[in-house]
Amino acid sequence: MNAEINQLTEAVIGAAIEVHRELGPGLLESAYQRALEHELTLRGIRFVAQKVCAVTYKGLVIEDAYRLDLFVDDRLVVELKTVDAFADVHEAQVLTYLKFTQCSIGLLINFRTKLLKHGIRRLAL
Repeated sequence: MNAEINQLTEAVIGAAIEVHRELGPGLLESAYQRALEHELTLRGIRFVAQKVCAVTYKGLVIEDAYRLDLFVDDRLVVELKTVDAFADVHEAQVLTYLKFTQCSIGLLINFRTKLLKHGIRRLAL
């Protein structure tokens, strides 16, 4: 399974690099989201965009507690950003999403970088 998830993360990273190569930095996050969705579709990679997820707190189910930018192949969380630099809270956000989705791997991708490889973090629980 480790090799499969590594292959999946590399495929998503490759798609994100293609989007960044074509569009460059400086657009709104929503533009990159739509372009990445299109690129993943072109590559035959299964995903759900803007997946609304629930959290249970002491018996209370909060139906719309958070929203995943992309949930890829039911096992990879992808969070997109367009920020000058990652903050600790961005990584913490992805780690929280991993905890609640019971996924082990997530990608944090910042499209506001000159070279996208400097804006990609792979996070694991």
